[in-house]
Amino acid sequence: MVPPSALDVRSTTDTQIATFSDKLSVNGVAARRSKAPRIAGGIAAHASSDMFKSPGHGKPKAKRWDHRLSEESLARQPSSLKGAAKYLTIPGLISLGGGLPSSQYFPLEHIDIKVPVPPHFSEQETKESGVVKRIGKHDIAEGKSIYDIHVALNYGQSTGSAQMLRFITEHTEIVHHPPYKDWQCSMTVGNTSALDIAYRMFCTRGDCILTEEFTFSSAAETARPMGVQCIGVKMDEQGLLPSHLDSIISNWDSAAHNGAPKPWLLYTVPSGQNPTGATQSKQRRRDIYRMAQKHDIYILEDEPYFFLQMQPYTGPNAPDVPPPSSHSAFIDALVPSLLSMDIDGRVMRLDSFSKVIAPGMRLGWITASEQIIERFVRHSETCTQTPSGPSQLIMFKLLEETWGHAGYLDWLINIRLEYTKRRDNICYACEEYLPREVASWNPPMAGMFHWIKIDWRKHPSKEGKSMLEIEDEIFHAAIERGTLISKGSWFRAETGNPGDDMFFRTTFAAAPADQVAEAIERFGTALRAVFHLEAANGHGQ
Repeated sequence: MVPPSALDVRSTTDTQIATFSDKLSVNGVAARRSKAPRIAGGIAAHASSDMFKSPGHGKPKAKRWDHRLSEESLARQPSSLKGAAKYLTIPGLISLGGGLPSSQYFPLEHIDIKVPVPPHFSEQETKESGVVKRIGKHDIAEGKSIYDIHVALNYGQSTGSAQMLRFITEHTEIVHHPPYKDWQCSMTVGNTSALDIAYRMFCTRGDCILTEEFTFSSAAETARPMGVQCIGVKMDEQGLLPSHLDSIISNWDSAAHNGAPKPWLLYTVPSGQNPTGATQSKQRRRDIYRMAQKHDIYILEDEPYFFLQMQPYTGPNAPDVPPPSSHSAFIDALVPSLLSMDIDGRVMRLDSFSKVIAPGMRLGWITASEQIIERFVRHSETCTQTPSGPSQLIMFKLLEETWGHAGYLDWLINIRLEYTKRRDNICYACEEYLPREVASWNPPMAGMFHWIKIDWRKHPSKEGKSMLEIEDEIFHAAIERGTLISKGSWFRAETGNPGDDMFFRTTFAAAPADQVAEAIERFGTALRAVFHLEAANGHGQ
């Protein structure tokens, strides 16, 4: 599982790019690295995905997006201080230029972390048989590693450390293999930060952006203070509807939207969509991409739940579907990403370790064309600066030095199975405890969320309550019985547009299975009370 070590950290220049074969697999990583220049691992070392990916012979180059970039983005210039870091690789150079503090004053000598060894991933197995990885202050100089405390705790480049950028670039190529030549990655401080930067790159006050009609609340809440309005695209059980996307653009009435120009930026969560749990099929993604080509739409593909695609739902007492038998079978079982279909370079993919490792790491990455990555980095240099050094260092010890690419995929297969169990448990509970007279749902294929539709028109109120009033009544009835669920109206893309249907979002990510079942039973009791339904099989008494 452990990749070949490379303790020699001689620097490379921007032009020292090795020639590789175009297709990368887990087993091909070691051979590729053996042909590559040695990684630059010093303080604030320049790094680019071009140093670590295939040259893309025969692939087209991405489109230019100058006509879509905001005035703010076009005006940004490279950081003078970060640009000067390239001279730090000159042998014998004494630097009095940058404001790099001396590592001798970093009050950490070493950090020990204990991590699981594949395939023994459970908490108990980690406690009993996990390995302790020690991170020293001067591991590079002592020939113990290519990454250490004295580098990670100092200033770095906005693209992230070369050590981690190499891993995520290889991972992106293994899983997605982008079909155009000049794609690159840049590390981020998680997807929410990346989305904020992306909005600033592409949007101007008064613009509209396209999203699912129910969308990640932070995505809408980030846009609104910028003076950017979200336009909701209708959904079905597979998520965003390409036909409605086409209709919105084809029939755009600027006057009806306060003079806003026709929207051309689409924010979408294709897998395990938050809040609905919907997952776009392969054909649905192809259709969305074709619609983007038709209308020259640029896509922000937010995919924190991509690897939480689960086994097919078979229902109570049905035999489980066998898990993927190999790394390649696992990758093939995933619905292909929009990035993997992107021949134009019109997709910025947002990836994160938050849902598959830990959200507190605040570590993720984007993949986009070279032009877009360069503009993204210009923004990052003056706000986030660089992802957390300690987070990168810990992830490096886990992913690179302990698991390698094969072990990371083993971990992702493991959490696929774990989340499948959690999804199944909440679906079983819904089938047992929720009144079918008013509640309906589709088992989610990915993610952490279960979206329950309520037929609010069956409410017995004689006072003619509105949908939102009934939603609030159900919400508080559930709280009174000891269950907190999220109102669907909280996730409406368009403020002031409640829509016609009522939903509630539940999550199966954190609570133990018995508590999930109990919470759903309480919710069922609340629904029966609000709708004056008789208890079924003793439930709700």
